[in-house]
Amino acid sequence: MSVFLTILLAVQMIAAVVMVGLILVQHGKGADMGAAFGSGGSGSLFGASGSANFLSRTTAVLATLFFACTLLLAYFGTARPAASSGSVLEGASVTAPAPVASMPIVPASGATQIPSK
Repeated sequence: MSVFLTILLAVQMIAAVVMVGLILVQHGKGADMGAAFGSGGSGSLFGASGSANFLSRTTAVLATLFFACTLLLAYFGTARPAASSGSVLEGASVTAPAPVASMPIVPASGATQIPSK
């Protein structure tokens, strides 16, 4: 089970890093408007229409993979063995507390000077 969780965690981290990279490579919806007025270039690696489809679909697939890995890690992280009743303290050995030595109560030195009613 530990190997499965390690592989699942590695897949989740790789999907997260690649997804962040793909999101940063994509241009926003307002980028074409700025390019129309001459500020910046609108050229992309995969062409004008192919980049949005390819990058957005890849991002969606990676987001789904990341979400599925997150759900599986959360499920296996909270799963408990069937023999356990759920209490952490039941597994600990319970011992009686050490007896505390009783000390006599001695009034403070100035307590005899306080007048009583």
